[in-house]
Amino acid sequence: QVQLVESGGGLVQAGDSLRLSCAASGRIFSSGSMGWFRQAPGKEREFVATISQSGGSKYYANSVKGRFTISRDNAKDTVYLLMNSLKPEDTAVYYCAAGVVTSTEAHAYSYWGQGTQVSVSS
Repeated sequence: QVQLVESGGGLVQAGDSLRLSCAASGRIFSSGSMGWFRQAPGKEREFVATISQSGGSKYYANSVKGRFTISRDNAKDTVYLLMNSLKPEDTAVYYCAAGVVTSTEAHAYSYWGQGTQVSVSS
């Protein structure tokens, strides 16, 4: 059974940093791209970052570019999202997702985690 389990969320102040982790079952992780999305209350789910299977290609939403860094450790079947200089508008439930292609579109991902809450106070 494919599983994606996020961790690392929490309540922080503006300007702080957090690192999210997403542990995946081996087969899906080693063969595909991984992405992070987020959903704030009352808003649609939006793309945050994605990374190719090799880690050689990375894409970011303009709103997080320069502040967030996506990475992966294929030996540990884990993808990370390092979030620096957090802002109140980053408050959302963050989801990791696994798919075959490297895409900024949610529909390209077949597997999703349960999400982890990130709350940033001003």
